[in-house]
Parts: sequence; structure tokens; C-alpha cells
Amino acid sequence: MSGDSDCTRTSPSAGSPSDNECLLDRPKYVCSLSPDLITKAREELQEKPEWRLRDVQALRDMVCKDYPSLGTCLDDAFLLRFLRARKFDYDRALQLLVNYHTCRRSWPEVFNNLKPSAIKPVLESGFVTVLPRLDPEGRHVVCIRPDRWTPSNYPITENIRAIYLTLEKLIQSEETQVNGIVILADYKGVSLSKASHFGPFVAKKVIGILQDGFPIRIKAVNIINEPRIFKGIFAIIKPFLKEKIANRFFLHGCDLNSLHQNIPPVILPEEYGGTSGKLDISAWNELLLASEEDFLHDFSQLVLPCDSSPHDMLVSGDADEKQCDDSLRGMKPQLYYCY
Repeated sequence: MSGDSDCTRTSPSAGSPSDNECLLDRPKYVCSLSPDLITKAREELQEKPEWRLRDVQALRDMVCKDYPSLGTCLDDAFLLRFLRARKFDYDRALQLLVNYHTCRRSWPEVFNNLKPSAIKPVLESGFVTVLPRLDPEGRHVVCIRPDRWTPSNYPITENIRAIYLTLEKLIQSEETQVNGIVILADYKGVSLSKASHFGPFVAKKVIGILQDGFPIRIKAVNIINEPRIFKGIFAIIKPFLKEKIANRFFLHGCDLNSLHQNIPPVILPEEYGGTSGKLDISAWNELLLASEEDFLHDFSQLVLPCDSSPHDMLVSGDADEKQCDDSLRGMKPQLYYCY
């Protein structure tokens, strides 16, 4: 089945939802995966090249029928991200796509005016960057350094915006869609005052995006230089983590040899006992900032209308925020104890 056929023609039962979107000419998908990655996608993600466009069209039909006002991009390449992230399970891929839009609507502080130039101070601080070399599994390593953030300069939501744009840029690559990513978080110098900004409400939102609202496979989260306060931070995070994700957290402390068992020194900067030179944030910053027009074009297609029905929503923001604010007040003594 052709991946660029329109919704109403391939799914008569769908009626006439999203006529403007469904009838638009979409770019034809061309696979950029190497033969090895095609094999890996078949074995790990249940992706069959001969059925790929049929599967994409099936997801497109489901969107047009069940969520006609979702306001999503329906291009083959875009929908394929969600199928790969959920191993070509149509129902789970559809839910992920809905969650993706729900997250964007439910947190305006993060998603309004979301573009690289708007988070330039975060990029220049070095809070988040991507190492230049892939790991042996072909995965990008996203490096997060909370000590580079000065809370008086801008709110924590700006850091989350920078992380989100980084993930959006990475997931454009089909190789990343198949291989996933690795996170390296350096908690050196994280104080109690800084940790207090990461309360249950923010934690739940961030974990919700990473687990259920974004089409990316997080294969490992390596934590290094974590202070005693991290016990309190992780106590906030853990209740929101699925067991599979929780098992992918590795706490290394100051033991670089332990880190090197997960990420080889050859791809790490000198700061982490590696041999790839000093950590340089400029290359990634330049790449992200140069993608401004691409982001503006892509995000212009991702508008969730204000009159979307409540059943489309995953998060009821006001109730969750009140409950989590209450939890935050009770959590602060625990952070002081851990510190």
C-alpha cells in the first residue's frame, strides 16, 4: 500500500476527518538505514521492510478515524518514529502519538515558542550537549550537567526545553530511532537549593515525556558524581519510572572505571577519564542552532486545537500540579536528611 495515499481513499470508514491534512501531498519515504540496521530493526523492533509503508498507512488511518482533530503531521517518516518506538504495535504507537501531543499542550512553559534560539543561554552554559562520537552500539550519548545551571539566571523549565529540542534533533535520524540513545548525567556540585527546583510535579512531567510521550528509546542512564542529595532526588523520580526504565539506571559515583564499563573511554572526553579530548559543546550548539528553520517548519504542523475533546488528554495538569505541590512540601525534609 502506498505510504502517500490519502486517508479518505484508503480508509472509507474514517468518513472525512482532517480533510486538509489527509489530502495534502506528503514527501515519499526513502529508507536511509544500512543493511545491518535493517536487520536489527527486524529483529528488535519487528520492522519488516516489505510491510513498512502498509504499517505506516494503518497508523495514519487510525489517527484520521479516532483523532481527527489531533493536528499532527501525517508524513511517513514522522509516523514511523512512533511505530519504531513501540515495536510496530499499532495501538501503542497511536497512544504514544496522542501522548506526544498531550505533553506539548499540557506544559506551555516548556512548549510555547520552542526553538533553538530561545534556549541559547542554556546551550551556552553547557547544561546539555551530545558527545561527538557514537558508542559501540551506534548510540548517541546525551551529556547533562546540572552544575552548569544557575537558577537565578532562568527557570528549570528552560533546561527541559533544551533537553527536549536535543531529543527532537536526534530522533530525526533513522539510526537513532533504531539504536536509541544513552544518557550521561553528571551531578557534581548539585546542592540542596538546586535540587529543590526539581519537585514531584516537574519530575512527573519530565518522566512522562521520556517514558510515554516521546518516540525515543532510552537504553541507559549513567549517573556519575552523584552527591548524597541524589538519594532524595531519585526517591522523587523512582515512583514515576517503569521497572524497565528503572533497571537502566546505573549509579557510578566517582568511579570512572565503573562508568567505562558502560561507556568506553575512547568516546568520552577527558573530564570523564576518556581519550577524545576536552568536552566541546560548540559543535552540538552550532548544529542545533542551525536547525532553527527546520524546527519552525516541523512544529508548525504539531498544533493541538484548543477544542480537542478531553479523552484525547493524558495529563490533567491542574489536579496533578496541586497534588505534586503538596508532595513537594512533604519532600523537602527528606532532601535535607539526605544532604
